[in-house]
Amino acid sequence: MVDSPATQRTPVERAVVSERWLALGALGLVAAACWAWIVPMANDMYGDMTGASAWMMTASWDGTHLALLFAMWTAMMAGMMLPSAAPTLLVYGMVARRDDAAAAPLRIHLFAGGYLVMWTAFSAVATAVQWAFTSTGVLSPMMEIQAPAVAGALLVVAGLYQLTPLKRACLSACQSPAAFLVKHWRAGGAGAFRLGIVHGWYCLGCCWALMLLLFAGGVMKLTVIAGLAAFLLVEKLMPPMAQGGRLSGALLVAFGLYMAAGL
Repeated sequence: MVDSPATQRTPVERAVVSERWLALGALGLVAAACWAWIVPMANDMYGDMTGASAWMMTASWDGTHLALLFAMWTAMMAGMMLPSAAPTLLVYGMVARRDDAAAAPLRIHLFAGGYLVMWTAFSAVATAVQWAFTSTGVLSPMMEIQAPAVAGALLVVAGLYQLTPLKRACLSACQSPAAFLVKHWRAGGAGAFRLGIVHGWYCLGCCWALMLLLFAGGVMKLTVIAGLAAFLLVEKLMPPMAQGGRLSGALLVAFGLYMAAGL
């Protein structure tokens, strides 16, 4: 069907739409590549552990094992968090095209790169936490918390953080891409990278405590990973005035206390 003259898109509008799909496609490819490694590894871990997760079967945490564990966390964070960053990235792309159409594609990638820098840093911290939990016997070789009381305590911490003003402030920045860009806008490629880092910082402030659920439920349990990724996406797509964090926080605290009590 051919658009009528009144509804035909201008060249600029067609470029914006095309760029939007390119940005979504790039995000989708990166996220799909991450899930393509995580899903077989998670399935193999609860199978015979001779495939994608075979490297985990070692008693020594040498440099190679730590590097692979860090890569696993990085892929998992990218696969989980990139989809939730899509709204802000798309709004940034539209603004960047109006500012400098020729440089917009590069600046979009720089923004995404800055965002991933923050989650890569978080992955390094998560790797260190997992190493500490494993070396002290808190975490089993199957990457699961061995004591229900500890798992319950992690849920309580995550739930309490959901109720804090800091959580709401960070979530608001993630739920309102236009307002975020107006407040933090920087021009140029360096500005795009900085914006990505700032957005990643807010996103990290919004979601870090919920990542404790990976330890509480099983770091490599696919249902936990997929369920948490879906929840984070829905939480960020909710209207800024919605109080979903309070409900989820109360539920997490209640369930955490239930687990800690051994009921």
